[in-house]
Amino acid sequence: MTENTPQPPKPSGQPEPSGVDLARVVLRAAKDAARARGDAAQQKKQARRGGGLRSGAHADGRDPLALGAAINRLITERGWEAPAAVGGVMGRWPQIVGEDVAKHCVPERYDEDERVLVVRCDSTAWATNLRLLAPTLVARLNEDLGHGRVRHIKVLAPSAPARRYGPLRAPGSSGPGDTYR
Repeated sequence: MTENTPQPPKPSGQPEPSGVDLARVVLRAAKDAARARGDAAQQKKQARRGGGLRSGAHADGRDPLALGAAINRLITERGWEAPAAVGGVMGRWPQIVGEDVAKHCVPERYDEDERVLVVRCDSTAWATNLRLLAPTLVARLNEDLGHGRVRHIKVLAPSAPARRYGPLRAPGSSGPGDTYR
């Protein structure tokens, strides 16, 4: 067959483009491919910049938060409401129990699972006094924090000083109390 001889149509029923039509088809395919490459490059670029969204005059989720709002959001997201509330109580301990008691009794920790507030006193007399005040304090704390946040106050007596061993300590001895086992 020669070049000028018409070729039979393809089985699909449409003749294959030639000349100017072929150039248009090739040009359209090249433009589509370039557009697709450009779109992909633009998406990559936007992803590196943070999603490609631009801040405008209106507030959206990407605007900075005030510190208090950010902390409240973090506390809520992490489920730290109860520990944060009890931490606030520990900071306001003198206002809750009174200045006299606060001078001698200090909250040490809060066990969230058991809902127990552990308080250490500087003398056994104050520990006894606080044990007598415990039901009233539990009611006052639950009023402030919400019902059932504190079930019990565990009162600890003053801690004893550490044992000091002298220079003539026997090897393997646990100190002066080891004979009473």
